[in-house]
Amino acid sequence: MKEIKENFEEQHVQLVKKSDLKFIDISSEEYREYTFVTDTGIKVKQRYDNPLKLHVSKSGGHRLFTANGHAYYVSSGWIGLEWVSKKDKPHFVS
Repeated sequence: MKEIKENFEEQHVQLVKKSDLKFIDISSEEYREYTFVTDTGIKVKQRYDNPLKLHVSKSGGHRLFTANGHAYYVSSGWIGLEWVSKKDKPHFVS
């Protein structure tokens, strides 16, 4: 599989992937926050600041790449998703 590198010069990070996964640009988002419910019924939120790229898997899981160069996998069990767009950026990109 060919290695693909995508530079984000403004954030000084690089997304490197060796897969056929298609990522969409979500760099217009300031943050995104997923809400989950635990087995005991407590709501828990996971927040990711400055997301740059998103891939949604067939199972509904989300792969995120953020401006700090970290990659995350968010499983599909979330019950809510909230995001805030950067000033003058679109609220919906896909």
